[in-house]
Amino acid sequence: MYKIYIKRIIDFSAALIGLIVLSPLFILLTIVLLFHFKGSPFFLHARPGKDERIFKLIKFKSMTDAKDKNGNLLPYNERVTNLGRLIRKLSLDEIPQLINVLKGDMSLIGPRPLLIDYLPRYNEVQKQRHNIRPGISGWAQVNGRNSISWEQKFNLDVWYVHNVSFLLDIKILLLTAKKVILKENVNLSESVNMTPFQGSTQIK
Repeated sequence: MYKIYIKRIIDFSAALIGLIVLSPLFILLTIVLLFHFKGSPFFLHARPGKDERIFKLIKFKSMTDAKDKNGNLLPYNERVTNLGRLIRKLSLDEIPQLINVLKGDMSLIGPRPLLIDYLPRYNEVQKQRHNIRPGISGWAQVNGRNSISWEQKFNLDVWYVHNVSFLLDIKILLLTAKKVILKENVNLSESVNMTPFQGSTQIK
């Protein structure tokens, strides 16, 4: 009951309240980043959601679009700005994902949405991480995040899929809040300090 119906009701209600409460900060950051990046203040990226349905993930922009002579984006450290580092450090770039939650693309808690390129690289067990909506935070994020391997992370994601409950979601929310407040390895994108997922070494 919770997994199918109640979780979505809580997600929608909490995201709506969150956006209302954070609207002054949301508007301020939108204006500041609009001028800072001389263009869109938002970063939109296609990610797979529930049942591998593709949606546009929304975050506040923290990097420029600078490219090399071949037209490829420069490495993270060469594109992130000082302001970008600050909003990442404070996890402010995650705020627009509340819009994704409202739309039904995401949940507050669930496996983090990763790159579309990874879809054919998952084994049959790892694919189960897409049986529910992806989340802004998740079980893997409060249990090591980028200090653990891809396979450990996916094992945690799949465990969550099979053990979703209201109390577990509350626990993850509290642990996420603790990490944000204490700045414990918060808001470090997998693409920044982890090598890309090339496929599982486990038997399919």
